[in-house]
Amino acid sequence: MMRALPCCSFKESFIINKSASIIYPCIYPKTESWQLEGRNSCCSWAGIECDHDSGHVIGLDLSTSCLYGSINSSSSLFRLVHLRMLNLANNHFNYSLIPSRIGHLSSLVYLNLSNSFFSGQIPFEVSQLSQLSSLDLSYNSYSPFKQLLELKKPNFNSLVQNLTNLVQLDLAMVIISSPLPNVLANMSSLTSLRLPCCGLLGNFPTGMFQLPNLQLLELSYNPDLIGYLPNFYWSSPLKYFGVLNTGFFGEIPTSIGNLESLEYLNLRDCNFSGLIPPSLGNLSKLTTLDLSDNSLIRGQLPSSFANLTQLTRLALSFINLSSETFSWLNKNSKITHLNLRSNNLRGEIPPSLANWTQLSALELSSNQLTGSIPLWLMNLTKLTQLSLASNNLQGPIPSSISEPKNLQYLDLYSNNLSGTVDLNTLFMLKNLTYLRLSFNKLSVLTKTNSSASPPKFISLWLASCNLGQFPKFLQGQDTLMYLDLAFNNIHGQIPQWFWKISTQTLLYLDVAHNFLTGFDQPPSVLPWSSLLGLNMSSNRLSGSLPVPPFSTLLYTISENSLSGEIPSLICNLSLLQVLDLSGNNLGGPTASLPLPTPSDDDQNSESSIEFGWKIVVIGYGCGTLIGVVIGQIVVTKKYDWFVMNFGRRHQRG
Repeated sequence: MMRALPCCSFKESFIINKSASIIYPCIYPKTESWQLEGRNSCCSWAGIECDHDSGHVIGLDLSTSCLYGSINSSSSLFRLVHLRMLNLANNHFNYSLIPSRIGHLSSLVYLNLSNSFFSGQIPFEVSQLSQLSSLDLSYNSYSPFKQLLELKKPNFNSLVQNLTNLVQLDLAMVIISSPLPNVLANMSSLTSLRLPCCGLLGNFPTGMFQLPNLQLLELSYNPDLIGYLPNFYWSSPLKYFGVLNTGFFGEIPTSIGNLESLEYLNLRDCNFSGLIPPSLGNLSKLTTLDLSDNSLIRGQLPSSFANLTQLTRLALSFINLSSETFSWLNKNSKITHLNLRSNNLRGEIPPSLANWTQLSALELSSNQLTGSIPLWLMNLTKLTQLSLASNNLQGPIPSSISEPKNLQYLDLYSNNLSGTVDLNTLFMLKNLTYLRLSFNKLSVLTKTNSSASPPKFISLWLASCNLGQFPKFLQGQDTLMYLDLAFNNIHGQIPQWFWKISTQTLLYLDVAHNFLTGFDQPPSVLPWSSLLGLNMSSNRLSGSLPVPPFSTLLYTISENSLSGEIPSLICNLSLLQVLDLSGNNLGGPTASLPLPTPSDDDQNSESSIEFGWKIVVIGYGCGTLIGVVIGQIVVTKKYDWFVMNFGRRHQRG
């Protein structure tokens, strides 16, 4: 019973909150079943493992247990000194520090604190857990406004030089901001290393490719990490290799074909050049291949690619492949995800794709495809994502568009599609969360049938769809993150119910270039608590200036008829990067603080970045000439940058 007391005390230090486990749903809060009854041992409790001989608690797995709270240095957890396994992943520890007393658990072999909202510096004491074979501190924040875990003092080198028994190391989204330590190339037991989104710098130690047991190497989203692919003249067990959005460069060596165990290869958005080597066709176990967005010599794919019969995911965007690509692809019926964006493909959508019955995601945007949307496309019943944006497609959207019942993502943006679209047809797609019909020649009918229940949208882009009014079905939308209703001939006031749409989730709202005249009972501060971007420009809005929420990065309401003083609350928008109030009749108090001077980086960057220092002053104090200082040309560049980064990159969730 005495051994149960530390566990019970640990349990009592947390609140059980079902929303604390955000990555995987919390179905079973393990600690709720913990009960002290008579002389019963805790060894039978959920999530607890004991040594058969001594009875000591050696394992504690409370992952996805809805725990909410903090672990302080006096926690009874640290009385469990015989622990060999500790898993607290996917809980919510309220951005607290990892306690330094973690070092007292010197027998730990496995430590997993991932997805649990810890923050701050990783304590030095973690590096003293010399028995560790698996360490996972990944993904401890999903908010841009909260501090992430850091590995600076001690730095990365200090952490790993004592952890010589590591087999698995995952520090995804930990702020490292340093080169990879050379000692990693000597860790012969390492099988898995995941370091995406860590701010890694400098040169990648190529000796790591010779680690005899390395099976997984993930370095993606470290744009300042420089490296190249050496000649692979040895047998390697590497199965997974990802360097998406890094500074890797040079040619893809022919010897890459020697990595015969490779199943996942992602070289997207790097600086690779030269030919696509035919030896890639030797990688017969590949299931995922992404060579997109490099400077590879363009044209036809090597015929050896026909050997890649296990491929299920293929991405070759921005390579300018010839239309003959499809003839090779016809030989591979297992592909479920195909991305051929920005390849200058011409002609109609190839009818041979009708045979791809396993296809789940099809991305053909930004090509030169012509003709109509083929009816056979709707027979691909497993489709969940379809993007035909930025082509030259014509004609109506087929009424059978609702046939792929699993469709979640539909993007038909910027074609020459015409005719009338009744949203009731699309509302039959109950899983649809992303819809973009903007900038065609469509007239979209938004009046819903009494029997139609619209799906819960996350992204809804209906710019230039001849709406004429605010769609009433929006009143039931509470999960929207992106909403674009620009260029729609919408007249009159913004209705009161509009302020209640998706108040907790909305990130981006665009109602620009309409005929809006005012606001029906607007709140003192607009209610969208997570809003990052708001565009209300080029309307006929009158009255006082609405104040966006304090999370806002971009706010443009230029070319309206607003008047009066700029509200002092605008000065509290400390995160604001772009503000455009030009073309109104606004005034305000004199700035209380002097203008900051631009940094050297500002002087050397593009105009959209140079202008940032002028706008940041809004967070410190307001001046009388804000609407004049902020010019339309610069704001347009900043606005495009914002939409690219917050609109396009986050739309697919």
